[in-house]
Amino acid sequence: MASLVSKSSVTRLFCRIRAPSIAYTLCTATETRTQKLERIAEQLMDLNKLEKHDYAILFRYKLGLNRYGPAVSGLGSGSSSSGPGVAAADAKAEEKTIFDVKLDKFDAAAKIKVIKEIRSFTDLGLKEAKELVEKAPAVVKKGVTKDEANAIIEKLKAIGATAVLE
Repeated sequence: MASLVSKSSVTRLFCRIRAPSIAYTLCTATETRTQKLERIAEQLMDLNKLEKHDYAILFRYKLGLNRYGPAVSGLGSGSSSSGPGVAAADAKAEEKTIFDVKLDKFDAAAKIKVIKEIRSFTDLGLKEAKELVEKAPAVVKKGVTKDEANAIIEKLKAIGATAVLE
């Protein structure tokens, strides 16, 4: 009776069962690469729409891809880079668009005016603005455009404070 059931028929039987891990082990031991790919394709075709979507996301994640392209930057750059100096040159070539305004120092007589001016362009209360001015040099406004930052610096210079653009 054992001779009536061959090893290949048992393997085919287990290959049709998807859930148990035993079936996967037996399938990979005897099937060729083409058969394995065909089996995977059939299993993918059996998935419903939601499962296909989840699989696509998982597959992209496993490959290191995200919505915007490869996770590793610089793979497809057209320029030939000869060393680490090229990256520094590229960084310098990019113009900075977001700036921070830093209060360096101020006249002691103009302290109250500086506090009032800082409150005018920030959302700080009187206590917070006073603490910020007293711990100068400190950044008083972050993430502003160059025009807005220059306007703030001019206002501070007009009342006797020294501010710089970072």
